[in-house]
Amino acid sequence: MLEKQFNPNLVYNGIVHFYMDKKGYSKKKANEIAQAIVKREIQRRICKNESCKHFSYDHIRNGEICLVSDCRCKEFTR
Repeated sequence: MLEKQFNPNLVYNGIVHFYMDKKGYSKKKANEIAQAIVKREIQRRICKNESCKHFSYDHIRNGEICLVSDCRCKEFTR
């Protein structure tokens, strides 16, 4: 089973609107929060194996095997 690709723009916009509409934050503060969250989520989805660095959706979840043909990664490292 493959992980759904991460769409940073969709997440970013949703976070900005949430903090502006629901929490009453300024646009600048909402953008800062959204940037931090999206950056953290991107880093969380990148394989920590130094020889790989591909996204988690480039790996087969059960076998933990990288789908990039020329990659030597045998396990998705968190």
